Amino acid sequence: MTRAEIGALGEQLAVEHMATVGLRALVRNWRCRYGELDVIAEDAATGTVVFVEVKTRTGDGYGGLAEAVPAQKVRRLRRLAALWLAEQDRRWSEVRIDVIGVRIGRRREPEIIHLQGVG
Repeated sequence: MTRAEIGALGEQLAVEHMATVGLRALVRNWRCRYGELDVIAEDAATGTVVFVEVKTRTGDGYGGLAEAVPAQKVRRLRRLAALWLAEQDRRWSEVRIDVIGVRIGRRREPEIIHLQGVG
């Protein structure tokens, strides 16, 4: 599989995981001139909009989830989230940034780690 195919698979697995924890994907791969947000979701029970960064790995060569989303990346995600929110007519009671790590290929079932409120 190519990097793009691995990334797309990881994103799909992340969206499926999100549905199991009560998050509904609103937008996938939102882009602007400053970058991309992987998934924008809603937790209707709490009125929260959740900006999700998905990191897909096939091994441990690039470190864990904490190394994959350093403070600089979180700042960029906040900026992108603010730009997306500015375009919306709707308002949410809370805003959150999550990271979902998907590791495929090591075990039969993909491993999913969901970190909530990283930024």
